[in-house]
Amino acid sequence: FGGKSKMAAGYESGPEDYEQVAYIQRLKAAVHYTVGQICDEAGEENGVTFSKQVIAAMSEATMKQSGEFAVFLELFARHGKRTVVNADDVKLVAARSRPLELHISQMADSLAAEREKKKSKKTKKSTAPPNNSDAENDDSNM
Repeated sequence: FGGKSKMAAGYESGPEDYEQVAYIQRLKAAVHYTVGQICDEAGEENGVTFSKQVIAAMSEATMKQSGEFAVFLELFARHGKRTVVNADDVKLVAARSRPLELHISQMADSLAAEREKKKSKKTKKSTAPPNNSDAENDDSNM
């Protein structure tokens, strides 16, 4: 998200650059809106009001931290000779913050349990004998 833009570096600006900037602006707006909503909820619960400057600062910090997380996630996946980021990569990034690490681990365990539960339901359905009364009738006619 940071660094010099191509225009500032003397490059021509094309439609891809405009689309990328527009995308990032929409992303920042969505993060700002969400941070504002969270602050409003927390403020109501605790009797506190957050200024627009605080919400803006928290939004910028969230964007910056998310960008740094993305870089680390890519690096961890690449180090594991993978092209897909997995839950273990996320756990490694979260290890820098103990509360975040615990939260991410709980979420990962919960998702894995759900996936296993769905998988076992599918295998039960596929291994159950078909209940076909027509087949029984056909056997009696032989």
